[in-house]
Amino acid sequence: MKDNDLKIDLVYTWVNGNDPEWRKKHDKFTGVADRGADVDCKGRYADNDELKYSLRSVEKYAPWIRKIFIVTDNQIPEWLNTDDPKIKIVDHKEILPPEALPCFNAQVFEHYLHKIPDLSEHFIYSNDDMFLNREVTPDTFFAPDGMPIIRFLRSPLRGLTIWIKGNMLKKPLSHYNSGMRHASQLVAKKYGRHYHEKSHHNIDAYLKSDFCRTADTFKNDIAPTVVNHIGGDNDIQRMLYSYVPLAEERAHKVYVDKKTSFMLRIHRPSNYKKIIQYNPVFFCMNDSQYADDNDRLRAREYLENRFPEKSRFEKS
Repeated sequence: MKDNDLKIDLVYTWVNGNDPEWRKKHDKFTGVADRGADVDCKGRYADNDELKYSLRSVEKYAPWIRKIFIVTDNQIPEWLNTDDPKIKIVDHKEILPPEALPCFNAQVFEHYLHKIPDLSEHFIYSNDDMFLNREVTPDTFFAPDGMPIIRFLRSPLRGLTIWIKGNMLKKPLSHYNSGMRHASQLVAKKYGRHYHEKSHHNIDAYLKSDFCRTADTFKNDIAPTVVNHIGGDNDIQRMLYSYVPLAEERAHKVYVDKKTSFMLRIHRPSNYKKIIQYNPVFFCMNDSQYADDNDRLRAREYLENRFPEKSRFEKS
């Protein structure tokens, strides 16, 4: 399949946790302003204008994207040019079942990305803190046969490490790792194939038809998680939608290193030097429960210097 045969959309999920109305809804529903944990902390929701700079990187390095869908909870970035024909805001209510609302749990609403109206068969998915650092083409994400390229970090002992941590040391897994383990267990049970590799945690490629089929196949497993408005112990991470195509031999596995994909943890200033050192294709500016507002200011200054030119997606 030639690059110009593919129509590829980009899906973002975005939230402005600084919005007083959103915070009021969050705090009223959860009863807690900030749990300080990976599943529900300020760093998970804080808006540092990452989406604006990510869109600048997309316009610069992937202008061939067909449409850009931004999945939000009744919010629109104040700087966003919603008149641009490429941009479409998708509210949670458009794709999530009523019992899931309000939803503050990415591991729930990511199960419904295939419900986005007019989403193309080939699409890529990004959090708002993920960026392109170099030019990419459709074949960065999809092989010549049209199947998605799935990127992992090489971690051959990860499955054993997680087992030892949970079963011998009796230490709880993070919400992220717990969700990935559940996804792996479901695929192993159905297909007899075990996947323990860790995602590169950056922009990923999918087929909508794979998403639809996988969501239907595991609907009875996903259903109990839908009411987990905040992360739950039984959540299933979206790696399910990568593991299944691999198990069905409908995708291509690729291992990457930091020269391809790098996660910059904003609470570690030394990480900024590594962006220059590795010059990766993708990078992520990871906020977390360990970051504070000074770290966010540093990250914002870096992004403004890295992507100083306004994109077509911003108001004039």
